[in-house]
Amino acid sequence: MINVCFQCGAYRADKIVDPRGPVAICPECGFRHSFLRLPLLVVSGASGAGKSTVCNILVGRTKNVVVLDADILWRAEFNSPADNYRAFFEVWLRMCKNISQSGRPVVLFGAGFGVPHNIEPCLERRYFSSVEYLALVCSDSSLAERLERRPPWRDSRAAEVIAEQQRFNQWFKDYGASKPAITLLDTTDVEVNETVEQVRSWIDGCLEATDVSPLDADVGRS
Repeated sequence: MINVCFQCGAYRADKIVDPRGPVAICPECGFRHSFLRLPLLVVSGASGAGKSTVCNILVGRTKNVVVLDADILWRAEFNSPADNYRAFFEVWLRMCKNISQSGRPVVLFGAGFGVPHNIEPCLERRYFSSVEYLALVCSDSSLAERLERRPPWRDSRAAEVIAEQQRFNQWFKDYGASKPAITLLDTTDVEVNETVEQVRSWIDGCLEATDVSPLDADVGRS
């Protein structure tokens, strides 16, 4: 665990990150912990845009990244809109940070993770060289049709649920040239296999753009 200092034993998520190492410096004793500072890749979008379908196909079929669905860690105690679900985002970033120490970046699929202001202020964000955002979007009518086809237990057929997801879908489209950038992928009239290949191509492009070769990187401790 990078947050635990190997010298003094203190648990500090707020270590000073020096990207030149990269090293995480303990604020209490100054111990410098070398680590892999890899990019985090986020695939987002409203419910019905295609996230879960693409994620399920990619899981176990990629060798250079670890694909994860953010919903697997959701618990009732994370339902804290008052602080914008901060604990949930911090836990996932901490998880991704530690998984990436194996030498493979994480591709995290999750709706709220595609909103940069949910991620960029987090303490754990500093441990990634960058966060790359991809959002799957589609037409309002396609989104409604997909949500209406879901089984009843998903609770996605109600008019108010559909309207809420359509607004979220539009939010990604309106984000425009804001920073950090969000790449959009329209899935309206695209076959699932083609969407998967487009997401895979985006992943490959993000990895090629980073200075770190995840499979060749070597981690030491100083």
